Amino acid sequence: MTASRPKLFVKSYGCQMNVYDADRMADALAPDGYVAADSAEDADVIVLNTCHIREKASEKVYSELGRIRKMKAETGRSPVVAVAGCVAQAEGAEILRRAPVVDLVVGPQSYQRLPELLRQAKAGARPVDTEFAVEDKFERLAAPTPKAIRGRGVTAFVTVQEGCDKFCTFCVVPYTRGAEASRPVAQIVAETERLVAAGVREVTLLGQNVDAYHGEGPDGRDWSLARLLYELAEIPGLARLRYTTSHPRDMADDLIAAHRDLGKLMPYLHLPVQSGSDRILAAMNRRHTAADYLRLVDRIRAARPDLALSGDFIVGFPGETDADFEATLAIAREAGYASAFTFKYSPRPGTPAAERAAQVDEAVKTERLLRLQALISEQQASFARSLVGRPMEVLLDRPGRHAGQIAGRSPYLQPVQLVAPGAEVGDVIEAVITDVGPNSLFAAPAGDARGSTALLAETAI
Repeated sequence: MTASRPKLFVKSYGCQMNVYDADRMADALAPDGYVAADSAEDADVIVLNTCHIREKASEKVYSELGRIRKMKAETGRSPVVAVAGCVAQAEGAEILRRAPVVDLVVGPQSYQRLPELLRQAKAGARPVDTEFAVEDKFERLAAPTPKAIRGRGVTAFVTVQEGCDKFCTFCVVPYTRGAEASRPVAQIVAETERLVAAGVREVTLLGQNVDAYHGEGPDGRDWSLARLLYELAEIPGLARLRYTTSHPRDMADDLIAAHRDLGKLMPYLHLPVQSGSDRILAAMNRRHTAADYLRLVDRIRAARPDLALSGDFIVGFPGETDADFEATLAIAREAGYASAFTFKYSPRPGTPAAERAAQVDEAVKTERLLRLQALISEQQASFARSLVGRPMEVLLDRPGRHAGQIAGRSPYLQPVQLVAPGAEVGDVIEAVITDVGPNSLFAAPAGDARGSTALLAETAI
């Protein structure tokens, strides 16, 4: 009788890079026979892939570890438990001290050593690896199999840059991910070609500060993100390109030109501003003003008039006054967002802002957040309504919720539901937006808007 294969369960928190990292951890363990588990209860190895950006990130990890400890006690099973990601990087051996259920701790720069660390953990060593590795971890990580790629769908993330040198005073990324480092162009092209060969149609390039990309090109010179995008756009079968997350100070002229020139580069840009107050921007060490940001947005929109903007905002930063917050509302109105992520400031241990005396009252933060969210929701709904009657290409990425439906994504990342007989997942079809729902758009194939809209309405009941 063939022995069952060991099962791996990875629970990821936070950003898209953690989603990518989770896949690469699974790829690293696949040569040792590991397959995906449906739940922690069914796993031989449990990995908590953590994020340190949000409030009380560490507490959430320890709460989850408490649930795992209870599960082990109730079931009598003894899976290996690993803590990975940015909380692992920040706290290291302290995690082992506080949570005896944990068998190993691995930072985001050491995933290539996960198989060996797992072997050490099984031998009772409880290893901790949070060093910033000298070797290229991406070169040493196992490549995913075509079957694994197909199982993850027709869209994929590719990390091209890690770390950040900006040192915003609220942010832990420079401490948990290290200095800015970029992967070589050839490595990124090879990974993208493997993804496309296995059926991926859309690739999103990831980096903590992705537009600061400066990887070595095949000519031995550093290439910019724009030059990388032009290169990737030449890959046959790749339909769409995106990138995130950007810093306004690194949005170079050639990258703006790429938005003008590359049809495969989607007209959707995530460009965080964080605040509309110059005083708060200076306290955050953003090193740009509100006017700088708005001028940049104007230049990008001049190059790509159909571009939609996404952003990040923090309210209640230490010392933020009512006037500072009103400036944030003002820049949001002037920039005009299709979507945005909004957060209350929360002190991150070890960051300069956490030590400031002028912390804003929690009730004030909440009130400001609700006002900003109401404005962003209004802008998002208005943008969605503006698309009705407009033709656009939709990448079909999954079956629809109802019989006869198929679902996809607009160029602006919105979910789209439509009826398109004969169309398959992976197709990019021309469609006309016919209606707007609370969480998605409705569409019909171009040239068949009336008939397909009626069928869509029936299947949505």
